[in-house]
Amino acid sequence: MSTEGFFIDWDGNARSTSDPGGGYLCETDTAARYVAIMTKSGALMHEGTYYKSLADIEKAGIKAQLVPGSHPWGRKEDGF
Repeated sequence: MSTEGFFIDWDGNARSTSDPGGGYLCETDTAARYVAIMTKSGALMHEGTYYKSLADIEKAGIKAQLVPGSHPWGRKEDGF
């Protein structure tokens, strides 16, 4: 199930669950505040905390920039 919201990627960026980028898909569990970021074939690539809004990320004390799905996951120096 996909629910509109946000999560923090492994580089500390905020991403939308509806457009995570990298060809990934999100499955969310809002009750558990959990996001699974998976490949289209179902391999788990990343796990994150589900945030309903960007304000909720700020309330949690996290400073993260919202990036579009076109923003690459990982850094070149890490082999991505």
